[in-house]
Amino acid sequence: MVTIIAWIVVFGVLVAVHELGHFLVAKSFGMQVDEYSLGFGPRLIGLHFGETDYSVRLIPLGGYVRLAGMDGERSSDPNEYPNRPLWQRFLVIFAGPVMNMVLAFLLFALLFGPIGMAYGTTTISHVMPHYPAAAAGLRAGDRIVAIDGHAITSGTALQHAIATHAKQTMRVSVVRGHVHRVFHLKAKLDTSLNPKQYLIGIQLKTVIVHLGLWKSIKTGVVQTVQLTGAWFSQLFLLVTGRTRFDVMGPVGIAVTIGQAAHQGFASLIFLAAILSANLGLFNILPVPVLDGSKLWLLALEGVRRRAMDPERESMIHLVGMAFLLVFVVFVTYHDIVHYLHLG
Repeated sequence: MVTIIAWIVVFGVLVAVHELGHFLVAKSFGMQVDEYSLGFGPRLIGLHFGETDYSVRLIPLGGYVRLAGMDGERSSDPNEYPNRPLWQRFLVIFAGPVMNMVLAFLLFALLFGPIGMAYGTTTISHVMPHYPAAAAGLRAGDRIVAIDGHAITSGTALQHAIATHAKQTMRVSVVRGHVHRVFHLKAKLDTSLNPKQYLIGIQLKTVIVHLGLWKSIKTGVVQTVQLTGAWFSQLFLLVTGRTRFDVMGPVGIAVTIGQAAHQGFASLIFLAAILSANLGLFNILPVPVLDGSKLWLLALEGVRRRAMDPERESMIHLVGMAFLLVFVVFVTYHDIVHYLHLG
């Protein structure tokens, strides 16, 4: 029950903030917003205020903002979305992903400020047997200072370095007491995790960090930027075939959220920040029905100096929706098989 409630709350907040970005920018430009909805399917509750219908629907797998003229018949009404300047329409669409990135930054800043964040150091607290670190000779108490000559100053940086060195032998520099040592090891693919991860088999010591206002804001920005960089790095590795295509679906996300909820409020907020950033970044991909495809179509309109035929654009988004549904079914099946296998 905790997992279900946590999943609904976290995912609901991420979607609400994303759609709020579209909504607020559209309203600020004077566009007519017909509906702001959380979820899909049959309407559960709602109210009508001004020109907009606000609703919560049965299936909590997303949401939408319906702008006048965006779907169906169009008119010459200047308040309708298609009749507004190109730059305004671009900003309306772009505002959704941006709001998710802003939420990620705020959550990170909140964690490192008043809540306090368990921050992973680079000092090893435990070495797991039958993993590369143990086989190479690493011990509890060793402080990792560099990977292949590149300085490592945080647990996050260490995790990123291990991920980017998947399938490669790493030169791990550590300080043991007052002595510098170098170990060579290769990460191991752990298939018991979803998604699968390359690990060296260590646990790091953590400290609870409480920063002041400005430092927490700065740290929130840094964490968001680093996460964005890591996301694009992984996307590049995927496109170039240097890493496996392994995506967590709704079931896997729900399980992960449930695990974070049981670990405590701080862990749940940290995961929500990561998911918010990933939702924003995923949405800028040029996949039909996502915001990214709409942005690319708007850019194409700017180059061609004329909008795409509405029927053709609707067909593109319809095909994209079908593709996305098939993709969701595929990753959901993958999640279920994975957790049944673990069980």
